[in-house]
Amino acid sequence: MNVVTALLSGLVFGLGLIVSGMANPAKVLGFLDLAGAWDPSLAFVMAGAIGVGLVAFRIARGRSTSLLGAPMALPTNRAVDPRLIAGSVLFGIGWGVAGFCPGPALVALGFGAGKALVFVAAMLAGMFAFELIERRPALLPDA
Repeated sequence: MNVVTALLSGLVFGLGLIVSGMANPAKVLGFLDLAGAWDPSLAFVMAGAIGVGLVAFRIARGRSTSLLGAPMALPTNRAVDPRLIAGSVLFGIGWGVAGFCPGPALVALGFGAGKALVFVAAMLAGMFAFELIERRPALLPDA
């Protein structure tokens, strides 16, 4: 049942990205082009998503299990550290250059967009590099 729910949730999310135009990198780049033909529609999509998220997290915080019975595992770390800032900067640069973030890139990949293929390949390479860097100290012998 969890797999079906995850699939349906992903399909609804992807449909929302398509309907809102967020799977189109030109729409995203239009939002980021403050000095040119600025398109504020992404701000409205973000505001709507934040509103839904605030309500959902408020409800989830008071629960010990999900509606499907799985244990709730909400993030507890609230620290803003250099790793978070560096990751945010890298994410922003990638978003600004490509016009994609991971969710919309996967949706666009499903439509066969060549730019999305390049983005997803680079994203996977970055994830792999991160894992190598994170595991490196564990692979070194103790001195």
